[in-house]
Amino acid sequence: MKTLRPGEIAQYCDVHQRTVSRWIAQGQLKGHKLPGRGNYRVLLNDFILFLQQQNMPISDDFIKANREEADQEISTKRILIIDDEPEIRNAIKRVLLPCGHDIILAADGFQAGVKILSTKPDLVTLDLSMPGLDGYEVLQFIRQQPETTNIKIVVISGLSDVGLNKALSLGADVALSKPFDNTHLRDVVNKLLT
Repeated sequence: MKTLRPGEIAQYCDVHQRTVSRWIAQGQLKGHKLPGRGNYRVLLNDFILFLQQQNMPISDDFIKANREEADQEISTKRILIIDDEPEIRNAIKRVLLPCGHDIILAADGFQAGVKILSTKPDLVTLDLSMPGLDGYEVLQFIRQQPETTNIKIVVISGLSDVGLNKALSLGADVALSKPFDNTHLRDVVNKLLT
């Protein structure tokens, strides 16, 4: 697994090395302290993930220089499907599986909260009507946590337009009605993940 020195990251991002150290200290960029002198190294995949989360461009030269590992990290995203109905979860999974992303499933709002924090998905599909924590509460939870606020959220619900509009006002990126159109859902997800 390739690692980068803070100086290399600073040069790439055109910032001072102290800025990179601050990113690491604040937990924005995952760094690993070397034994002995205490210097940091950052895994290539963690740096790529940081660039994506900060919406910073990833240059073609950088990708060429790190082709194999960079391609793997850039192309594979994590999608968390949150719905209390197994048939709907599986239907969404079947639609999104051909996109080549990692698919994770959650059956309720509480399970979703745990998986959001542990797996850090790039995108979630979210039902609004669930027992316990409903979709609105999950949506607010995602948008209020600094480490999850950039997750893309696609609401898929059988609620009325009023309910879907409420979800959009709380921070959902897209709100779709059930039953959803397979091709439209796939297009929406692919667009949000590029």
